Formats: sequence, structure tokens, C-alpha cells
Amino acid sequence: MKHIKWGVLSTSNFGINHLIPAISASETGSVQAIASRDTEKAKKVAGELNIPVSYGSYEELLADDSIDAIYNPLPNHLHVPWTIKAMESGKHVLCEKPIAMNRSEAESLLQKARDYPGLKVMEAFMYRFHPQWKEVRSLLERKEIGTVQSIHSVFNYYKDDPENIRNRPEMGGGGLMDIGCYCISLSRYLFGQEPDRVYGELELDPVYGVDRKASGILRFKDKMATFSCSTKTHDYQRAIIYGTDGLIEVERPFNPPGDKPAYIFHTKHGKRNTIETKAVDQYRLQVDAFGNSIINDTDAPTPLEDAVANMSVIDAVFKSVKERAAVEM
Repeated sequence: MKHIKWGVLSTSNFGINHLIPAISASETGSVQAIASRDTEKAKKVAGELNIPVSYGSYEELLADDSIDAIYNPLPNHLHVPWTIKAMESGKHVLCEKPIAMNRSEAESLLQKARDYPGLKVMEAFMYRFHPQWKEVRSLLERKEIGTVQSIHSVFNYYKDDPENIRNRPEMGGGGLMDIGCYCISLSRYLFGQEPDRVYGELELDPVYGVDRKASGILRFKDKMATFSCSTKTHDYQRAIIYGTDGLIEVERPFNPPGDKPAYIFHTKHGKRNTIETKAVDQYRLQVDAFGNSIINDTDAPTPLEDAVANMSVIDAVFKSVKERAAVEM
């Protein structure tokens, strides 16, 4: 296979604004078809985005033998069921985060994926493909801030739409699932290990019943990570990595604009330097990294085991809140 034909499940705004343009601009593939439960909406979006085929159901798209890979941006509670159906139809799958509603569901997906060793399935944490993180990891490997001690990350936005899936508890809404998952993923990614203790705090929205504020403390043996996220706070994000000799600040750790440089601020022994990384579309980089794993039949850039581990920590935060105590992992 030299060129991947993609099918997209749903006409979600996120897919339309980010992943479909990324696939269309990629070196490895193109969007062949899009499906919606609304036939006319599927036709409309397909026409606007120059997608050759549209379908009025997800089942019809999965039955299309010309499709090689599926992008699944459905609401969280539909991630695992439709990813499994896609695999059963012989398709590779790039699925939005979080991969599942909980660890148990994520594990069921992992077990199912093992029945299809020729198919690639990956959780879409696009931030990991931005070159700013290659720069950060290089700084850490060279001990440019000494020995890393802790990480703090923040991810906030304001969303007050009752119809938005992020405000629907039955669909896996809430800030921890939507954006706190990034903070948890980042700390695990940078430390290269799993936390051994987790403590969490949540504040529920009295109208929607989802968490509108969440904070957590993750212990990684002798290191710590803390995070906060909110769906009812002014847009803001930041990541700070503290070391014995300095610190690293990442201005927009999770979704830096694709048309502007990203900035890292490195402080060592009191001197602060600015590192600029070039403007890139991290969604396209993710698509091509995943696409190349399909074309070359190599491992997916991020294994499903990583998705299961991230869900484990999310579950632990919820459990900690319920039990009002730290959770040993």
C-alpha cells in the first residue's frame, strides 16, 4: 500500500476543522468518504470538502471495501464500539482521545485489537507529534535543567452549551475526560513511567452534572506531577517542568496554532532563553506518522497499551474523588 484511503465517521466540527484538512494535506493519504446519520448533512460536508463519497450511516462506510483506514471522532462513549466495528471490517483506526470511557473498556479494545495483528489502532494524542516536544525531550536528556523534579500543567477553556458533548455525562463529558487527559498523558510521556499514587479533586457543574474543574496530584516514585483543567474558565494552557538547575515552560503545550511558531522558555541558573520551533500542523504530522506505520507495516507510533495506561490514571482520579483519599496504583 502506497496511498491510504480514509473514511471519517461523523461530520463533527473537530474532524472538519482539523483532521480532514490534515489528511487532505498529508503525504500518505486522502479522505475517500465521510458518514453521518443525516444523509443530507453528509452530502453537504462532502461537497464542501471535496470528499468523493458520502454515506447516511456509519455501517455503510465500514462496508466500503475501498476504505483502508477510519478516523473516529465520535463522542467518547462510541469510541470503543465503533473502533471495534471498524476493525471487524478490516480497517485501521485512528481514534480520538480519550480512547474509552474507563480502563475496563480500553482493555476490551486492546484485547480485540490482538485478534487483528495486521491492523493499526491508535489514540489520537496529536500534541506528541509537534516538534516542540522533541526539543523539550532533548533538553531533558541533556540535563539542561538538572534532574527533573516535577511537572505542572494547565488546560482550560470556557464552554457553556448544553448540547455540546463535553457537557453530557452519558457521553463521557467533563473536563477531566476532555482536557485533563492531556495533562495526565503529558506527565506520563515526559517521565516515561506510570504514577504509583494518584489524588484528585473535582467540582461538578450543578446544571450539566459533569466536572467543570478538576485537579490532580500524580506521584512517580521520587517525582511529582500536578495538573488542573476547567471547562468553565478563560482559555489558557501551560506546562512547566521543574529541575534542580532550572525549568522549562511550554507556552501552548497541547494545541499550538499551526500557522505560527511555538515557543519554549528555558531558564537555567537564572538566565531565561526563548526557543522557537517552526510552525507545523501537528494533526498532519500525526496522520503521516500513523499512515507510515500502515504503509510500512511497522508498529503504530503510540501503542494501545499507552491508551489503557492513561485511562487507568483517569479512573484513579475519579476513584480518589469518590473515596476522598489517594489511590495506590
